[in-house]
Amino acid sequence: MVAINPTASFGRSRDVGPRVAALLAERGHAVTELVAGGFDELQTRVAEAVAGGPSALVVVGGDGMVSLGVSAVAGTTVPLGLVPSGTGNDMARGLGIPQHDPERAVEIVLDALHRPARIVDTGIATWRDADGVETARRFGGVVSCGFDALVNERANRMRFPRGASRYTLSIAFELARLRPIAYRIEHDDGVLETEGMLVSVANNRFIGGGMEIAPQASIDDGMLDLFVVRRLSRARFVRLFPKVFRGEHVDEPEVTMLRTRRARVEAVGVVGYADGERLGPLPVEVAVDPASLRLLAPAVTAPAR
Repeated sequence: MVAINPTASFGRSRDVGPRVAALLAERGHAVTELVAGGFDELQTRVAEAVAGGPSALVVVGGDGMVSLGVSAVAGTTVPLGLVPSGTGNDMARGLGIPQHDPERAVEIVLDALHRPARIVDTGIATWRDADGVETARRFGGVVSCGFDALVNERANRMRFPRGASRYTLSIAFELARLRPIAYRIEHDDGVLETEGMLVSVANNRFIGGGMEIAPQASIDDGMLDLFVVRRLSRARFVRLFPKVFRGEHVDEPEVTMLRTRRARVEAVGVVGYADGERLGPLPVEVAVDPASLRLLAPAVTAPAR
């Protein structure tokens, strides 16, 4: 079963899904293509199809499609394969699956079908909406609650430009109004109260199209990595930001890295995001669900590309 996001990378990758389905069919697999007019409709169709017990679900698109796939199959025996063709592709990057190379990604899926699936962790984020209704969403990569979440929130409100440049422009806007945010963060070993700039709870290593916020994170260790950049000046933030992209920030004095099985992040005026998808206003509670997902992925993570 292949679920396709025709708007991945703002529509520039709309031909990838049919190509993936054709490649799988050429290798002798019966393929059902799942396409819908909108994300919510596709989510419903995928959930219904997974309930029928397919041999595998392959998602084609970016991290939004990974989020859809993780939500649909985690906790079941249906394995998940990824063919990254979106803008960020952070989950695939962390697993060593090449981006924008559908032929190679399909080969990885096919190879994995001939051996036991890789068993990995997922996370569950829980929050309350404006009416107080509790909502939970499963994620594979990272929950972000700081500067990167503010960038996402602004980018999602923008109608122009399209593509990755929208996020670049959003970064520039948010840098211009950069300010520390007062956080209260509960974790396994206590409570951290600080004024911070970046706060994320990571199951995987990457966020924001290649920012390696948690270089030591492992997707199958039963733990989450809490990443906090404390208060600093705009000039210092601009100097530190490239180090975060390269994963070279861990020893910086303003950076705190903690390992935990759960976290509760509280702050005023911040919306949380999970795998690039909007959750809701903080507080958000995050917990790891160990060994909850079967992946058709390399058995050992390859170097990031």
